[in-house]
Amino acid sequence: MTEPTGVAQVGSSTLIEPGTIEEVASVLANASRARQRVAIRGGGTKSGWGAATAAPVDIVLSTARLNAVVAHRHGDLTATVQAGARLADMNRVLARHGQWIPLDPSWSERATIGGIVATNDSGPRRHRYGAPRDLIIGIEVVRADGVPAKAGGIVVKNVAGYDLSRLMTGSFGSLAAIVSATFKLYPRPPASRTVVIDLSTDSARRGGPACPPAADTSVGRYEAIVSALLSSHLTPTAIELQVPPGNVLVRFETIDVAAEQQASAIVEIAECVGCRASVVAPDQETALWDAHSRRPWGGEGAVIKVALLPTDIPATLGWLADAASGADYDVVGRAGVGVLLARIGGDAAHQARLLNGLRDRLPPQRGSAVLLRGSDALKSSVDPWGPIGDGLAVMRTLKHRFDPNGILNPGAGPGGL
Repeated sequence: MTEPTGVAQVGSSTLIEPGTIEEVASVLANASRARQRVAIRGGGTKSGWGAATAAPVDIVLSTARLNAVVAHRHGDLTATVQAGARLADMNRVLARHGQWIPLDPSWSERATIGGIVATNDSGPRRHRYGAPRDLIIGIEVVRADGVPAKAGGIVVKNVAGYDLSRLMTGSFGSLAAIVSATFKLYPRPPASRTVVIDLSTDSARRGGPACPPAADTSVGRYEAIVSALLSSHLTPTAIELQVPPGNVLVRFETIDVAAEQQASAIVEIAECVGCRASVVAPDQETALWDAHSRRPWGGEGAVIKVALLPTDIPATLGWLADAASGADYDVVGRAGVGVLLARIGGDAAHQARLLNGLRDRLPPQRGSAVLLRGSDALKSSVDPWGPIGDGLAVMRTLKHRFDPNGILNPGAGPGGL
């Protein structure tokens, strides 16, 4: 095997930056024989996710030098990209042919393809395009014993064989080291319009046969707007919630005339139920979405990812407002999908109480509340992952088969794998 290059000492761990897949294989083969524990690192934007006291590691394996677009098959709308490539850089390359991977997690200028796949991280555009698990069609990994493996295809219709791609998506690097991934692409839309709807206002209602019933509360207005939007012919790429103050952001990305027409239609729907709505100026739209994406991470406190039925969002937000007892909190997320990020202020005891309360409301069959960011004190008092249900036994079996010696990202995977 090829000996790795780019070796440095970081604290008690050895930092290694392989430049080729063969070098990744060499690192893992040697680590497996020596029973050395390995942490896989990309851009570092999610390094705090998972358990607080994951076992100390001997080697930090960085994908920084594995950052190339291996192949862009623009005629087939697919691309293969190495794990260390940053999402923003990669999309700039794909844009030369008017295409992109429509993922928009926080910190996309730094977030790498490997990290995004390993955590299945996504952003507002998940409403239209889905998460990484929905876009990935092939993957190349190096097993814990240093053996490279591939799965999937290079065209969208290839679905034969064991779906290793989706298995690795969301595994937090606990099964194998991702070295490249193949995605289906989409054409880049030529135009975008965003409408901001203020749920707290009670403006003069515009009547009409197409109007949904008027509502007298913020919750009622929210439910009426989202219900009307989801049942309409409109095709938003994002429907986002912001609490406080209580806004809904709706984005349309398509040709210019269609974006204008759909933005006008949602303004009319909002005014029907008594909300003030406005279309964001084009030169302010990018800044608005950047701020929205980073909002949960900007303040102090714990950050919790809440997955629930979209119909459960209003009641859950009402419970959170009461349970917070006036303490600082902030919620953004996908209104039409049911994925929220909640930032909870206060001390660790207060944060633990709210996290456990959310989990009591969301049993495994109905939702989940996963702690993404939190202090060591909080993570030592609660399980960051929460109840996983019957799937944990299967996950442990897979972990043992892929990584029998437990050397990859020890303790950092789902359920503490």
